[in-house]
Amino acid sequence: MSSATSILEDVFSTSVRQELLELRHNLHRHPELAFQEERTARTLHEYLGRLEPKVLARIADTGVVARIKGRDPDAPVVAVRGDIDALPIQEDTGLDFASVNSGVMHACGHDVHATWAVGAAHLLSQQPAAGDVLIVLQPAEETGRGASKILESGALDDASAIFGAHVDRRFAVGEVVADVGPLAASADTFSIELVGSGAHGARPQEGIDPIVGMASLITELQIIVARRIDPGTAAVVTVGTVQAGTAPNVIPGTASLSGTLRAIEPETRAKLHDELRAVAEHTAAAHHLEVAVDIEHGTPPIVNPEEPVAWARRAVSSLLGDEALKPLGTVNMGGEDFAFYMEKLPGCFLRIGAREQGGKVIPGHNPKFYAADESIFVGAAVLAETARIASEALR
Repeated sequence: MSSATSILEDVFSTSVRQELLELRHNLHRHPELAFQEERTARTLHEYLGRLEPKVLARIADTGVVARIKGRDPDAPVVAVRGDIDALPIQEDTGLDFASVNSGVMHACGHDVHATWAVGAAHLLSQQPAAGDVLIVLQPAEETGRGASKILESGALDDASAIFGAHVDRRFAVGEVVADVGPLAASADTFSIELVGSGAHGARPQEGIDPIVGMASLITELQIIVARRIDPGTAAVVTVGTVQAGTAPNVIPGTASLSGTLRAIEPETRAKLHDELRAVAEHTAAAHHLEVAVDIEHGTPPIVNPEEPVAWARRAVSSLLGDEALKPLGTVNMGGEDFAFYMEKLPGCFLRIGAREQGGKVIPGHNPKFYAADESIFVGAAVLAETARIASEALR
């Protein structure tokens, strides 16, 4: 949508556009993993400091928060969040600003998220919202732990709403998804250990084989979604790791597996947990094995409410036109720890198109993933305008 991005050329000065591009390339070139974002945080702190915010602080270990002054000190405070951590992936994009940190890259676009949050701060400094706006640069989204640390810090204690977004190369630059309803799934992790009795591989009758039990269990776990969950409800059970044995002629004493559980409704999430435990226990019993099941709660689902979505849609339409609004068109089973904020505050989460004209769809968490530079300006403008509209609506 070249017309959309040309509209935004009037929103940003040439100097600010160049500054944001340099920041994005800097962050992309020097990615850091969750809670290791020291250089990233220093860089973002420095850029935000140039705007002379009311408050600028390091929080949540490697996070940063800036408070951009509003027009009315008594008006409600709203927040804009950008995440900043990278992934343990070797980059293969061929970009001239590709990662210089071996085995680490911004394969999910958080370099752009951080940059458009700074861009939103620029715009809100020039044209303030009714109330103050908190620019929250959050660490450790990829581990699902960063949002909780931000909440624990107290940085959002006086916020009345929060907004965030994610790049998405399924959509072109200038297209924005602002849908009511589920936008991301809960993301829980499970591990199962099966305990049998070791024996010589030539005399299996002398042992209790956990590998055979594990093979059966992996198959049985598939019935949870296929036969225990309503087909009209999205759910995922994926086994991601299996571990057992040390030699081809030895039956080991233990075998273990781990995986992820995804759902978009609380009731389905609870049922996945219950069914996983039941299937593991019954399968283990059938193979005369002992079993230990551990389920770690991860991020809850994101379900966008109507009123905050209406604010965001107004922002998109005013900046880019009604045609920029696109439906997600599918159920997203990825997790996003922005959901923790939405358990405490009204708000919504958007998807921002990040595919350049003529570009290919590249999935996130892929060595070749990158977001088009122009998506920075769309994300910044949309989030800043959404903050203005929300701040006024909440008065």
